Amino acid sequence: MTGTLLAYYGAKKRNALGAGLAIAGAGLVRRGVTGFCHSYQYLGVRTAETGQGANVSVPYELGMRVDRAITINKPRGEVFAFWRELDNLPRFMKHLKSVKVTGPTTSHWVARAPRGRTVEWDAEIINEIPDELIGWRSLAGARVDNAGSVHFTDAAGGRGTEVRIALQYNPPGGAVGAFVAKLFGEETEQQITEDLRRLKAMIESGQVANNTGQVSGREADHQVRTDRKRSEEEHLRQASEDSFP
Repeated sequence: MTGTLLAYYGAKKRNALGAGLAIAGAGLVRRGVTGFCHSYQYLGVRTAETGQGANVSVPYELGMRVDRAITINKPRGEVFAFWRELDNLPRFMKHLKSVKVTGPTTSHWVARAPRGRTVEWDAEIINEIPDELIGWRSLAGARVDNAGSVHFTDAAGGRGTEVRIALQYNPPGGAVGAFVAKLFGEETEQQITEDLRRLKAMIESGQVANNTGQVSGREADHQVRTDRKRSEEEHLRQASEDSFP
């Protein structure tokens, strides 16, 4: 009703102020009819308690989405089994402090946040296909709503396993919160990229046999740097041979 009145009043004034009021009124009319607010989406605010998207952790188009993949030169079953043991995840995800299994499909997660803080939530596995897929979502009350899946497929040419992770999350403050986190160096896309590189280094080096002698995050980082250096040296060697046969 307010939008309709503003639009009508603005149209009657026939000047710049009137045009602004008419546009504002039209925006309120659209908001009232559709129930969708671009400002709320940007801020990560969701007011609906029932209806479409109310029963999922991160409703469609709300929050941030990250897709990353890496190829690991190990059999698919071995890579899947390591990931499925959820308490293994903090071994290569350095921003995870701990993951405690609380049931057949449920777990409790503790993650490091900017400025030395921690964020905790409970999650459940909602879809699982052995050696192929693990899908999860956070449960009600999570400070960081998140949902996603990890797909395991045979890499082309018998090069091992392609691990593809799709993550959707709604940080505190929505897009604004994500921007602040980025300023502090806590960029989720870069985090996941580095996490997958550590996972690759750990599994390919055979350092995943058990948790009692687990490799530290620092050692895994060193392995990533070593593998990267070897790759660069091999690239330079090949370039040299191509230039000087």
